[in-house]
Amino acid sequence: MVEVDWSRLKAHELRKLANDNAVVILPIASIEQHGPHLPVMTDTRLGQEIAFRAAHKVYEKRPVVVTPIVWSGLSEHHMPFGGTLTLSHDTFRRVVRDVIESITRHGFRDILISNSHGGNIIAMQQILDELAPNSEATLVATTYVTEAGEDLSKHLQDQPGVMHAGEAETSMMLVCEPELVDLSDIANIASPKLDEKFLSAGQGSYRWRPFSHVTQNGLAGNPARSTAEKGEKMLEAGAAALARLITDPETWLRPRDLRSSETGGVLFRE
Repeated sequence: MVEVDWSRLKAHELRKLANDNAVVILPIASIEQHGPHLPVMTDTRLGQEIAFRAAHKVYEKRPVVVTPIVWSGLSEHHMPFGGTLTLSHDTFRRVVRDVIESITRHGFRDILISNSHGGNIIAMQQILDELAPNSEATLVATTYVTEAGEDLSKHLQDQPGVMHAGEAETSMMLVCEPELVDLSDIANIASPKLDEKFLSAGQGSYRWRPFSHVTQNGLAGNPARSTAEKGEKMLEAGAAALARLITDPETWLRPRDLRSSETGGVLFRE
């Protein structure tokens, strides 16, 4: 099997991949509590697995290399439960920015930031808003949960989609790290349905709350129906969604410039 792990390749092999116009997947995730039954590595492990699977799926059409995962993200809301490592927004922004700059300095021009932690989504988009206008590369940000959408949720019985440490993540971890999943009390640890408005105020306003505001044990959903069979299907669905994104030519189109030569009678200055 072809090697897609940046950290296992040699420098000259990576230089060749840059010359061959390879796509770089930069996974970002978290180390945070995942209830009483899953390890704190859950988001990191799942994000890494899906990135590698996606890279292997598309490699014959276009080479892909996966960088080491940025394993610590924005997880302040999980701190009350312990076990969580979190970054400040400024540090997270600087780390992602510097890694992207390193990648582009080596000549890679298409970079997919692949996120597997909900708390990173807004900051990830803001980072791209900051970097993309002046970057030599085309930068695309995705979160596998939203990119795969229905292809993930159709495999679930007790929840509408991927929820924190619930049926979906537990099923996928039963594939990736089964020895780290504690099933001893799995039938009794379900959390009440997550209040989707717990971060809201008024009709459309945002209000920060820690995760302890909505759960007693750090999980959302019911992991009791989790199975490795479901997990394998969901991992494949997540990887397939990333693969489609990577192989779609529209993904990597450079920005168009539709300005006419003059507007209001005044020429644009180049």
